[in-house]
Amino acid sequence: MTRAPVVDEPRPAAKGAKKITIALAGQPNVGKSTVFNILTGLNQHVGNWPGKTVERRMGHLEHHGVSIDIIDLPGAYCLTANSPEETITRDFVIHEQPDVVMVVINASSLERNLYLVTELLALHRPLVIGLNMMDVARQAGYEIQPEVLSAAIGAPVIPMVASRGEGVHELLDAAIDVAAQDEPQALNRPEIRPDHEDVLARVQRIIARDVPSPYPADWVALKLLEGDSEITELMEYHLTPEVWSLLQNVLRKHEDAIIAVAGGRYEWISRMAQTALVRPRVGHVTLTQRLDRVATHPFWGLLVLAGVLAIIFGLTYAVGGPLQEWVEETGIEIVSGWVLGLLTWAPAWFQALIADGVIGGVGAMLTFLPILIIFFACMGFMEDVGYMARAAYVMDRFMHSIGLHGKSFMPLFLGFGCNVPAIMGARILETRRSRLLTIMLAPLVPCTARLAVLTVLAQVFFAGNAILVTWLLTGLPLVVLALSGVVIRQLFLRGEQSAFIMEMPLYHLPNRRTIGLTVWQRTLSFLRKAGTVILAVSVVVWALSTLPHGEIETSYLATLGRSLEPVGRLMGLDWRSVVAILTSFIAKENAVATLGVLYGVGDGARTLSDVLAGRFTAASGLAFLVVQMLFIPCVATLAVIRQEAGSWKWVLINVLFLGTLALGGGIIAYQVARLLL
Repeated sequence: MTRAPVVDEPRPAAKGAKKITIALAGQPNVGKSTVFNILTGLNQHVGNWPGKTVERRMGHLEHHGVSIDIIDLPGAYCLTANSPEETITRDFVIHEQPDVVMVVINASSLERNLYLVTELLALHRPLVIGLNMMDVARQAGYEIQPEVLSAAIGAPVIPMVASRGEGVHELLDAAIDVAAQDEPQALNRPEIRPDHEDVLARVQRIIARDVPSPYPADWVALKLLEGDSEITELMEYHLTPEVWSLLQNVLRKHEDAIIAVAGGRYEWISRMAQTALVRPRVGHVTLTQRLDRVATHPFWGLLVLAGVLAIIFGLTYAVGGPLQEWVEETGIEIVSGWVLGLLTWAPAWFQALIADGVIGGVGAMLTFLPILIIFFACMGFMEDVGYMARAAYVMDRFMHSIGLHGKSFMPLFLGFGCNVPAIMGARILETRRSRLLTIMLAPLVPCTARLAVLTVLAQVFFAGNAILVTWLLTGLPLVVLALSGVVIRQLFLRGEQSAFIMEMPLYHLPNRRTIGLTVWQRTLSFLRKAGTVILAVSVVVWALSTLPHGEIETSYLATLGRSLEPVGRLMGLDWRSVVAILTSFIAKENAVATLGVLYGVGDGARTLSDVLAGRFTAASGLAFLVVQMLFIPCVATLAVIRQEAGSWKWVLINVLFLGTLALGGGIIAYQVARLLL
């Protein structure tokens, strides 16, 4: 049944405003980040939502004389309280009351994306819709009439191809116009199924006087019928016991109301699609489907993934290697000479601190920035084009087949960026045993920092075979993770099975601006770490390697290192290498910085590559890298294990587990390589 559109009351502050706030919403993989990056560029701030581990992005721009703040809300399929992303999105719209909600939807998946629109319509905020990926929709055989869809919904619908920048500024213009309108929007909202209209009206009457501001009463009533846990707790707190009991009696008699609410939304979506969408002919095969026949195949997909990783590392070394050598041989020498020339007035100990502690540590790490930038660019390209979801899908099949929990793969996959969010992501698993298994194994996923150390040192130790070594050592911790998962599952989780569902975005052309901003943000994060954690550790390492007599061989650090050297000898490593491994416990990149300090490369006379190539054999270099890939994670990772597992016991178990793996792996790698190489 179709009702007359409901008219919202205008928000006075938005009329003719010179400053507005826009909430940018959308489901995952709809190009929302591309829109955000195009509009805000470098004028954006990245952090976490208060009390959450979900990323918060805010941007600012000036457009047609209007000052605009854009908040990029987390990708959410709907607005239930099932995930932090969904809760954050709806809470922001309700509590902050943005002047406009700009929702981006995927034109090639119109009906699925319109479900989020149905929920946003119920929140009584001005709305504009960006119909993105129109080119992908046309390739898939869909024909959409944005004007017709706009008239049917009652909100502007702007066709876009955000990857090419088409329609993005038109969407922003529409948002500004909506915010400045004197007349409120006449939005056509979905209604609950007719057989439950009376039930909804009764719930609204019961709670009408007690709904706390700024929650819309009709939306709260719908959420109560859906059994939304957060809203149910909210109303239990605000209702008197008598009214709460009355409400519970109504809800218990109509436990099927959630179907009626969802049914009304899907009926609305169906009408919108019938009005504005022409579907492809039967049997039409899209480019994505053709590519996925190989990319997601159980066997060929693994080969494709291996090939993609080989290409990424090949490009990284072929292009970044020569640049890194130039920076190392020329740039650091110039900087070192210039800085020391300015410090002729300073005491000798201060000059040594700058030369050996700062330039020798942080400077040595910064010489590898070209390699890291190219690596970040390759990964950003694969993410933006849509392949990384295929990599996740292929690896999930492999991991599940050897005993790991299917749902565990998504948090584990996050570990390729950083192990901290990977461990936090284990919250999506239903049982504590599954969460603990995932938390224990997540540190084995090679994070960006470990991959950075690997790509840097593999070029030094194995110049002629760096690509092959990097490729194999990237897979090593994943193989160890899988085998460990089989053993732990057989011992503790036998019989547990759970399906794993994920969305496959369509392939699309990458956006240079999005990739560029991704590279910029990751590089900036690395530089911040170099200027804080790595700098601090480098200075501490220099001090410990100098005190008490000014000689490294009689220093406190040498004493500590030599006490552990017998263990290092089993892997062909001297005490300096052992100390470098220990300092990587603070941050993985410290391994390179520490080697730079202990081998005294800060004076510019020798490069770190030359020094390490002379100090390490192929066997000891391999052992060092194996230990780095399997070693105890950084201190931040252990802290979050304590937080998520709820006990220091699990931290200790993780340290012993990974320490044993790293030591055993390093010894085996050295002894075998010494015989073969």
